[in-house]
Amino acid sequence: MELIDQTAIEVRDALAARQVSCVELTEQWIDRTSSSDALNCYVEFDAAGLLDQAGAADTRLAAGERLPLLGVPVALKDNIDALGFACGNGTRALHGRPVKRDATLVERLRSAGALIAGKVGMHELALGITSNNAVTGAVRNPWDASRIPGGSSGGSGTVVAARLVPVSIGTDTGGSVRIPAALCGTVGLRPSIGRVSADGIAPISATRDTAGPLARSVADVALIDSVLSGDMSALPEIDLRGLRLGIPEPFFWTDIAAGVGSVIDRTLASLQKEGVELVPVKATDIPAINAEVSLAVTFFEFVRDMRSYLRDKERGVTLEALIDDVGSPDVKAIVAPLLGAGAISEATYRQALLSRERLQASYRDAFVNHRVDALLFPTTPCTAPLIGEDQHIVHNGRIVPTFSTVARNTDPGSNAGLPGLSLPVGLSEGLPVGLELDGPTGSDRRILAIGRAIESILEPMPLPPSNR
Repeated sequence: MELIDQTAIEVRDALAARQVSCVELTEQWIDRTSSSDALNCYVEFDAAGLLDQAGAADTRLAAGERLPLLGVPVALKDNIDALGFACGNGTRALHGRPVKRDATLVERLRSAGALIAGKVGMHELALGITSNNAVTGAVRNPWDASRIPGGSSGGSGTVVAARLVPVSIGTDTGGSVRIPAALCGTVGLRPSIGRVSADGIAPISATRDTAGPLARSVADVALIDSVLSGDMSALPEIDLRGLRLGIPEPFFWTDIAAGVGSVIDRTLASLQKEGVELVPVKATDIPAINAEVSLAVTFFEFVRDMRSYLRDKERGVTLEALIDDVGSPDVKAIVAPLLGAGAISEATYRQALLSRERLQASYRDAFVNHRVDALLFPTTPCTAPLIGEDQHIVHNGRIVPTFSTVARNTDPGSNAGLPGLSLPVGLSEGLPVGLELDGPTGSDRRILAIGRAIESILEPMPLPPSNR
């Protein structure tokens, strides 16, 4: 395996040992990116600027400087402000418009020595799970270019799975880091709400939004989590024998595609063989409470928070103009009514926040009453749908809505503000399958430690066809 196919930590350590120059490696990443145009994962890629960053990293390495990400390229979702790049948020009104400063998380990445490789494609305004964007084009899955990579952080999943960079940053409101991680075969972390600064990120919902990393190992994701959050605590060692993981029934485990179920069942059998206790957890109230929260909070806060972002970050566009210029039909259908007859009232919003408190209490009871460290379930009930199946897919012989089906399992934890980690656990008919761990709020490092222990007993994911 070439060094550019390896993990961020392996790349960083090879650079620090002066086994290879950062410029030499960067030239290889640039060559591979050029040959992967058909995946349409980048909306902006500055090869010359990336080489300049690599040269500066080599100078610092030669001087003996060592930093957590010195010389490691990181790609950013196109809703994250970064100097030197536009922040288009996947929409016409912002496409090509530069920003005035780095997002706080980008400042942290640069301070850790990361190279900013470019901006990657996404679902328009981050309001969808396909990344089939009428403005910037469909992002494609490196396992099968006719299929979606997931969304809204589709480019963040593709760019890591295709080995164009070791690490990317996405954002997750209802599953938009974990879904691309699952459908592209990478590791993806949704941090606890508030763990990572949202300053400089085009918003949907302050209650639900968080940025999070995608990478090819749990160790890499844990490293990026430390950089983004400032939590430098070492991951605890986890003994799988005696570890109690909850199986939340029935909602998260019903109507799973047969191939996905087979892969997940094999993984659970492996965990039990290692001594993990799988504990049934009745989660019958979660779906109904979640439905009271999800859309009301999202749509009320989108109008409030996006208006503030456009004004405070001086993006030069009004909310009305942004909505008027939306190009993707599915997104237009969501946002067009929000300034008129479809607006969410303050009273409805306040009631939804009370329901959110009930949802959080239900999760707390599940963890405490069953004495489990995390809840375990398939990240998505199916593998990656075909591009163009924006509204409906055929799932288990029925025509069902695309969005609510694919995001079914990731949405409740998002509303509760929990940390969620998606792990790649195998392939179903050549397409990746993800397994998710949701933990109590604030348990991010422990969830990562559990994920690392599970990862250690899994077969490594193979390279996708685009890299073989």
